[in-house]
Amino acid sequence: MWWITETVAGVITLSCKEAMQHHGISLSMEGIVNLQLSSKSVGVFEAFYNSVKPIQLISNNIEVAKAGKIPGGKTEIPFEFPLNTKGNKVLYETYHGVFVNIQYTLRCDLKRSLLAKDLSRNCEFMVHCQPQKAKVVPTPVKFSITPESLQNTREKSLLPRFLIRGHLDATSCVISQPLTGEVVVEKSEVPVKSIELQLVRVETCGCAEGYARDATEIQNIQIAEGDVCHGLPIPIYMVFPRLFTCPTLETTNFKVEFEINIVIVLHDDHLITENFPLKLCRV
Repeated sequence: MWWITETVAGVITLSCKEAMQHHGISLSMEGIVNLQLSSKSVGVFEAFYNSVKPIQLISNNIEVAKAGKIPGGKTEIPFEFPLNTKGNKVLYETYHGVFVNIQYTLRCDLKRSLLAKDLSRNCEFMVHCQPQKAKVVPTPVKFSITPESLQNTREKSLLPRFLIRGHLDATSCVISQPLTGEVVVEKSEVPVKSIELQLVRVETCGCAEGYARDATEIQNIQIAEGDVCHGLPIPIYMVFPRLFTCPTLETTNFKVEFEINIVIVLHDDHLITENFPLKLCRV
């Protein structure tokens, strides 16, 4: 199910071999942002413990059927839920992360007599944010990697000589379209072992007193293996996985951002990484 008309509609299907008495059928809808601190941040700021409490975005409950009897066989009960937020809360897009999790669920409860156990089923539904009207104009980003351009390296003189060029077609990306570009190994003293694309989520939780910022890998795609031909353009192509990415999000208590790493592994196990922050949006 998707948030398009700002209602969630569907059918509750009940299957039973023979007629069954019940004490009412109810349906509840809940949208929650769960925040979690990484182990390195626990105990650093006391204020964190208040800021990482679950944020309830939406909570509704309706009675689908009053107490009565369900006939044997298959029974379908249609329902429709308005997506009304609590107060001035905003609905964020469904997102499954490590330290930030935005989830929307439906729960159906069928109450039975004291001697019979109540029946309950949960179902997650997906929420898309409203697409922005402004068009995203792709701006290519060129890069050139040499031993001198590397940031976190002390002994640059000991590194093998190499020159790697390329470009990304855009770093402001439409989430429903792939990330594209190309990379070219112009020269390298040491043979190339592998070239990989690493998509990273950067999740920030906290408050005014301080923030915990954690970067974790979403997916890693190998785009070349072995000592590739020098001067040959290698295409960059990565699809953003639906549940594990969302439009770049910044709120008072948390942020969800994304980065892409181009990783070149040489045969002597030197690791060369070029990092690019990404801004994801939906149009």
